[in-house]
Amino acid sequence: MLFESSSFLKGMMLGSIFCALVTMLGHIRIGHENITHHEHHHLQALSKEDFLKISEAERVELVKSIRVYCMILVKPKDVGRWAAVKDTWTKHCDKVEFFCTESIKVFESINLETNDMWTMMRKAYKYAYDKYKDEYNWFFLARPTTFAVIENLKFFLLKRDATQPFYIGHTVKSGELEYVDVEGGIVLSIESLKRLNGLLSDPEKCPEQGGMIWKVSEDKQLAVCLKYSGVFAENAEDSEGKDVFNTKSVGFLIKEAMSNNPQQVVEGCCSDMAVTFNDLAPNQMHVMMYGVYRLRAYGHTFNDALVFLPPNGSDND
Repeated sequence: MLFESSSFLKGMMLGSIFCALVTMLGHIRIGHENITHHEHHHLQALSKEDFLKISEAERVELVKSIRVYCMILVKPKDVGRWAAVKDTWTKHCDKVEFFCTESIKVFESINLETNDMWTMMRKAYKYAYDKYKDEYNWFFLARPTTFAVIENLKFFLLKRDATQPFYIGHTVKSGELEYVDVEGGIVLSIESLKRLNGLLSDPEKCPEQGGMIWKVSEDKQLAVCLKYSGVFAENAEDSEGKDVFNTKSVGFLIKEAMSNNPQQVVEGCCSDMAVTFNDLAPNQMHVMMYGVYRLRAYGHTFNDALVFLPPNGSDND
């Protein structure tokens, strides 16, 4: 009887400790509770009707004003994807630079001397701000698995004010934290980058290591730091409400649409103004390049109302 009573008490004690631990973990949040709560916006691109209201002179000025600096975070094992990204869509950036974990002879890159993705991201943003804050007003960060249509990104940004704190992409909610998923690419305005730069040296608000008992992804860490400066994740959509930053490949999205709604595969798959797709192999990058920039129907004339000129010296398609 005494043995059974002792076992029962031990069980009660262990159960109480477990419940207390679960309760404690349930109250842990990424960031602190005094950060202002914010419901993210669904930022939409201009509709055709709104676009046509812009005068031709204003269109020309808007096109000239959008300067996109592309940042690709890579590791030596990504050499195949690295080459594909370099040879395809990044030629359409106003400037692109690759940030690597270490020095590598095969490709020119900026050696960040770290394998930690959050530390890489911090260093890359710091570098970009210090060197290019007066040259570019939009900063697009992506992984080497991402394919981006920079012209569509510029169209989405057409009437956005880069002096305002925009932090844009495909938003995800994790507990009380909303963040932009790095798998679909992350866009910061120069104002957002300026505010982030001001926090990078503050370990209380933007720690190098999250101070958590578990590993927090770099895109979540970024969201925590940005929230302290009043910059919140905004989901980017076209004028019909479809996401334009995609965290999956176009092939996966088409299969998904065929399964979910076979009568409307095209409509159910992707936005006509999609900015990114992710999880692409090198050969798929080149196929995307062909479909987006090279394939044309003979006899049809395309008269785009906007022309985003390539950077000087670029050999883009």
